[in-house]
Amino acid sequence: MEEKKSNKLKIVIGIIILVVVIVAVGVWFLISNLDKNKPEEVFNAYIVFLQNKDYDSMYTLVSNSSKERFDKETFIARNKNIYEGIEATNIEISNVVYNKENKSINYDMSFDTLAGKINMSNTVTFERQDDKKYYINWGSNLIFPDLKEEYKIRVYSNLGARGKILDRNGIVLAEDGEDGKREYPYGEITAHLVGYVRGISEEELANNKGEGYTESSIIGKTGLELAFEEKLRGKSESGIYLVDGNENTIKAIAKTDAQNGEDIKTTIDINLQKEIYEQFKNDNGFSVAINPKNGEVLAMVSTPSFDTNKFSTGFTDEEWSELSSDVNTPMFARYESTWAPGSSFKPIIGAIGLNSNSFSENDDFGRSGTSWQKDSSWGDYKITTLTTYEGAANLRNALIYSDNIYFAKAALKIGSEDLSEYLLKIGFDKTLDFPISMSESQFGENNKFSSEIVLADSGYGQGEMLVNPLHIASIYSSFVNNGDMIQPKIEYNEETKYWINDAFSANVANIIQKDLIQVVENSNGTAHEAQISGVTLAGKTGTAELKASKEENGEELGWFNCFIVSDKDDEQFLTINMVENVENRGGSHYLLPKVKNIVNYYLK
Repeated sequence: MEEKKSNKLKIVIGIIILVVVIVAVGVWFLISNLDKNKPEEVFNAYIVFLQNKDYDSMYTLVSNSSKERFDKETFIARNKNIYEGIEATNIEISNVVYNKENKSINYDMSFDTLAGKINMSNTVTFERQDDKKYYINWGSNLIFPDLKEEYKIRVYSNLGARGKILDRNGIVLAEDGEDGKREYPYGEITAHLVGYVRGISEEELANNKGEGYTESSIIGKTGLELAFEEKLRGKSESGIYLVDGNENTIKAIAKTDAQNGEDIKTTIDINLQKEIYEQFKNDNGFSVAINPKNGEVLAMVSTPSFDTNKFSTGFTDEEWSELSSDVNTPMFARYESTWAPGSSFKPIIGAIGLNSNSFSENDDFGRSGTSWQKDSSWGDYKITTLTTYEGAANLRNALIYSDNIYFAKAALKIGSEDLSEYLLKIGFDKTLDFPISMSESQFGENNKFSSEIVLADSGYGQGEMLVNPLHIASIYSSFVNNGDMIQPKIEYNEETKYWINDAFSANVANIIQKDLIQVVENSNGTAHEAQISGVTLAGKTGTAELKASKEENGEELGWFNCFIVSDKDDEQFLTINMVENVENRGGSHYLLPKVKNIVNYYLK
């Protein structure tokens, strides 16, 4: 028995010894092979390091004789300055052929640069050193075949002119001046809309690598200058040249011709833009005007404003400090943001209620006085409205008198789930396809109404309702277009498109249109002051209260949205307008004479 155990132990020990020997042989074999390499492998590693801008590792593959001529610092500087100076990217090699006799590799290399694509053929030789490994015999000719050590690479650039920005009639809104600086003839009037250019930042340069920008480039920062940067910017005349020590040109390695940027003709009417700016220049607010039939944006004004020419001529420290610290935020493009719409949202709730068959236009919701709550579950919370009126509490009267209680009941009748679904259908939480980025309209918390009270408040544009002006312009356009929401556009002659077809039925859209005409024409209508003799105007006022509770007094946003009802092509006009801090200036009525003047001006 003991003898059997002894034999087994000997066998196990023998196996262990054999495994150790095999492993040792394998390690020795691996190590010995590490001491050997092939020129092709060394060259491939060199190219990978080059592609990754790892100049340190490239130097480890250089032969000793080459290192005697080029120390590490010189090697790294030479490669880095040239490859990165010409913005070399997408480095690739092909047609690699190894010549054993003279230990060399012939190859083709290509890469993109700021002056276009470079294709070249070259040869690299190798030296086998005492460690039995191959190393690259390096010289400047490996960067470019004709590059001698005393030669340099020079990059020249001459920027093409930036394109002009024009209004619909060809009037210049932005252009390059004689001193090369960007000029904005209308300054404050078009500041947010046209935007401005400035020198490119490091981040922008990195994000636009390979697009022909350099550290001295200018780039659109805001507005149309940013939106149409790719079309507007001039392309540089760029050249990569080989020069000798006296800066004499030896040869051109690559060259591209300059290209002037495209002119952008917009749908903007600068005279209308000026008129709107004059009406609102002393207010904090915005105005957006479109043609509701074809989607052309006729004007976009944000006030207060600033002079964009200062970004070309330069600010003094005092001027910049004053502008950047102004509590009225003149650099803020208000029409790009979202706002509580107040009663201007009521026509949309009415249209949703009719279209979803939640109620009819003639349904009488009953009298509730000036204060109402659904039931005692609301605690002390009540919805209030400013006036009572004779007649049925139906949709038309509720719009004419701007009855908050009616629209709170309307939202409850539609219901949280259906209202959420419908708002998403008509563009809420969706990005508007428009060159200038607009914030997405939102409601509730994650597109859900957090409570029954919030749902009711949202019915008259309060609660958790936030809308973007251009989005609301598109929704209002459905009351002109038999229920289809127009796609806003700002580049002239673009195809007319609809953003959302069948947002509402034609019948519903026409009902809302007729009711909004009465908001202006009826002597009791909240927008009656805006009535214009001989013009059929439809519209809705709104006052949004920005406060934490019903008990406190807060800031009020005044709205007036209106459109001309006409079959004539030259009378198609829809405008969305809002002014902040109207609480002591008549609320939304503060806007009525201003917007009336704008409509009259458009019809001249």
